[in-house]
Formats: sequence, structure tokens, C-alpha cells
Amino acid sequence: MAGSRFGSFKSDKGDSAAAAAAPPQRKDPYEVLGVARTATDQEIKSAFRRMALKYHPDKNADDPVASDKFQEVTFSYSILSDPHKRRQYDTSGFEAIETDSQELELDLSSLNTVNTMFAAIFSKLGVPIKTTVSATVLEEALNGSIVVSQLQLGNPVRKKVEKQTAHFYSVDITEQEAKKGLVCRVHSTEKSKFKLLYFELEENGGLSLALQEDSVKASKVSSAGMYFLGFPVYRFEQNNSVSLQKFFSLGYPSDSMVFSTFLSSGYFQAPAAKDPDSAFFKRLDSFQPCDINELKPGTHFFAVYGDNFFKSATYTIEIVCAESFPTEKEKLQSVEAKILTKRAELSKFETEYREVLAKFTEMTSKYTQEMQTVCLVLML
Repeated sequence: MAGSRFGSFKSDKGDSAAAAAAPPQRKDPYEVLGVARTATDQEIKSAFRRMALKYHPDKNADDPVASDKFQEVTFSYSILSDPHKRRQYDTSGFEAIETDSQELELDLSSLNTVNTMFAAIFSKLGVPIKTTVSATVLEEALNGSIVVSQLQLGNPVRKKVEKQTAHFYSVDITEQEAKKGLVCRVHSTEKSKFKLLYFELEENGGLSLALQEDSVKASKVSSAGMYFLGFPVYRFEQNNSVSLQKFFSLGYPSDSMVFSTFLSSGYFQAPAAKDPDSAFFKRLDSFQPCDINELKPGTHFFAVYGDNFFKSATYTIEIVCAESFPTEKEKLQSVEAKILTKRAELSKFETEYREVLAKFTEMTSKYTQEMQTVCLVLML
């Protein structure tokens, strides 16, 4: 599971590849969100929600200042909401953060026809484009002006949700069920694109987005799930970047508007790192814990959001108590423990490897110098 995310898609015909390549001036993310350096995760999340709704393109059409502010807020949150990136920034600033792999997220509610065409073209590359939940839906939830359907544990419900709209559900769980754990799963036999959302109840009675899971296609269905099992549940964060070679294979020239748009977004894969070993040692760095690992007794709120570009999404949602799956829970904990152990071993091995490599490089350089010296002596 991942924390709630917002994003935007900006298409400016005047952007050139050279201008896009220049790194933008960034402001201190703490200053942008208006929080202290000691701010908690919840304080950062609350500040982001408030500012994201204020500057969202849905509410500020044709306002370039608000658009830039929205992107600035989004970028700042992407740093402070990630413990690893936050530590990197606190230690060494922006230089320590690898921004090339940032996911591009699109707000379909504000896409015009041309940008929708871009999204459809880019989908041909086999990239599952990240999208955001419409600001209209989020604001209606926050204001409490939504219809919520009651969902019973273990009783699946099949429905169809229109694009960029959401179906809201509530479920009541007892203290015993909360201790055993809860699983919410949604699947679509039509392979529809959707989001599974979890909302927290605010003091004013409204709902604020806390967790978001995008559907993933596998075999004959698309599915998404959230797991509240009383212990940390991890997931691999995916990178949706794509190579330039694959882009050009579709026949789009480098001077096309499509190319300029996606180049300026930073969505293409960065050039191969000068240190090819880094990719190997960082393979498990994206294995990160989910934001929430347990639910308290009471009423909880979920939603299914229609995330298709052009059509509605047919889905089945079911919430079950994890009491019936003790073996699966134990296996999950065991597998996660092994991955975390291997990640620690890789980190230790990298340190040892770097030390040995440095010595090897030093000896190789010394050997080369000695060889050159011997050759000069022989020539004399």
C-alpha cells in the first residue's frame, strides 16, 4: 500500500528539450508545506492535503501560478513523505535525492483532449500510467457530501463505477476482528483500471484520503488490495519510467510535441549510471513498509475510483477478516523477514565490495605505472 498521492501533467508547446534538461530551482520542502523540520508524518500529510486541494488544477483553471505551486507542493511531499528521501534531504539536501526515477502522475479530471491523447499514446509503451484522484471527489468526501454504502464482512459486492468518480463503502469491525486483521480486495474480470482508496474520518465528519492502491493487471483480472494485519506489510514501489528507444519504436520523431511533453515531464529512464554496480545493490531499496498496518475497532471507509481513460470500471469489492488465513499470514511474515535480511546483507556486502574494489583499483593503477616504467627502462 502506498500513501495518498497527488500529481499533475503539464504540457507546454514552448518547452524545448534543452530547457527541460536544466534542473529547476527547488525550494525547501519544509518551507513549501509550512511545517517544521520536526513535523510528524501526520502533520506533513495534513499540510499536503490542505495545500493540494487549494492549488489543484480542478479549482484553478488557467492559473499558471497555482499550477506551479501545485507541482511544488507535490514535489515537496514526495520527499517528506518518504522516510528514506527525507533522511537524504536532511543530511545532504537535494543533491542526495535521485529525482530521475520519480513517477509521473496524471490528474485525468483536468486533462484536455490533446493530453488524453498523449496518455493513450504513452500507454502503448506498456507503461501503467499513474493517475490521481479527482480533486472534486476528494473535496466532496472532505465535506461529507457523498453517499456511503454499508459493506458486510465476507459479502462481495459487484458494481460499475464511472470514470473519475468513486463508490464509497463503510464497514464496521469488532475488537476481535481488528486483532485478527482485515483484508480489503477488489478485482475486475474485465481488467478495468481502478483505484482502491482508504479514507480517515475527520473531526468535522468528512473523509480524507489516507491510502491509495492502483489496480494491477495479472493473468485474466486486474486487482488491488489493502492488508491490515497488525504487523508491518511491505511492498515494492514500482518505477514506471520507460526508455527512449522504446518510445521512438512507435515512430515519434525527437522534434515532435509528444516527445517534448514527456521529456519535460522527466518520465523517461535516466541514462545508465556511471557506476553499474549501484543498480544491483539498490534492487531491494524500494521494499518499503505500508503506511498503516492495523485498524482500530469501529467504522472504516473505503472507496473504488474509476480510473479508466475513456470508460467505466466494473469491479467486485470484498472485505474479509484475516482470521481464516493464519498460514498465509505466517508465510507473508516469513518472506518479508527474508527479504529484509537480504537487504541488510546487500548493504553490508556493498561496503565490503567498495573497500576491496578501491584496493584493487589502486593496485591495478600501480601495476600499470610499474609496467610503463619497465618499458621506458627497456627502451633506454
